[in-house]
Amino acid sequence: MREAGSDRVTPLPAVAAEARSGGLWRDALWRLAGNRLALAGAALVLLTAAVAAFAPLVDRYPPNQQDATASFEGPSARHWLGTDQLGRDQYSRLVNGARVSLSVGILTQTVAVTLGLAVGLAAGLGFRALDSLLMRFTDAVYAFPDLLFVILLVSVFREAVAGSATRTLIVTFVAIGLVTWPNIARLVRGQILSLREQEFVRAAEVLGASRLRIALVHLLPNALGPVIVTATFGIPAAIFAEAALAFIGLGLPPPTASWGRLVADGYDAITNHPNLVLAPGLAIAALMMAFTFLGDGLRDALDPRLAAREPRVRLLPVQVRRRLKKAA
Repeated sequence: MREAGSDRVTPLPAVAAEARSGGLWRDALWRLAGNRLALAGAALVLLTAAVAAFAPLVDRYPPNQQDATASFEGPSARHWLGTDQLGRDQYSRLVNGARVSLSVGILTQTVAVTLGLAVGLAAGLGFRALDSLLMRFTDAVYAFPDLLFVILLVSVFREAVAGSATRTLIVTFVAIGLVTWPNIARLVRGQILSLREQEFVRAAEVLGASRLRIALVHLLPNALGPVIVTATFGIPAAIFAEAALAFIGLGLPPPTASWGRLVADGYDAITNHPNLVLAPGLAIAALMMAFTFLGDGLRDALDPRLAAREPRVRLLPVQVRRRLKKAA
């Protein structure tokens, strides 16, 4: 493209680079906005979060209210998803169970990301002996079967929190988080080791920046992309783990509603009343699929290799699209 009053020709990649001047996160947002599956997954996640947050406003009955005259009632205008063996409204319990599933998924990844970032940064920036020690410990935790480790931790602390739904929930997401942090730790360490060799890190070292400042200001922001993607994929895995624990009787104590608890309660009557298992099962599957689509979209949007390619014109600002059109 030739600029007015000048013989210098501005190549199209330079125009594209101008469009990306907002930085990696803005460019990633543009690419994410063009992924319909990711947007659909994000919409479903936000809808589920809204339903969980405003559960008392959208449920029709108290989730633990029993009606002996309506035991095993099928779906109807009175009970949209039917009732269970105790006459409790299945729709209300499903709505309130979304709180537990989302809480476990998000809080579990909070624990995993916190531990993973701490161990990964310490290993990537520490001395060789510290790096070797932390990675061997991480490998030992990673080699232990995930579900078996979670069952072991929950069983150990189960007696101490017996009868308290809140404490049991805390033990559940802490136990799952203690199992899933090695993936993030190994990922962060690899990112840090790669970024340490970049010129901007060497420049910060020459200018006298401390190791802590380099880690927090220069390395950590550039390593967050893969961590966000991994955490997004980890949320549905945590939701499934909570459902598995509830199914085998290690979940929240009854009558607390959770999607895994609903599947476990309806399993004995699955032959005559499949709706008791079908509704929470589909809810778990839909939410896991939504997070998977969102994770795929974030992975594509935050991939630095995509940023080096020619951007899609339809996602560029109007002024840049006009310049590209004139140059063509």
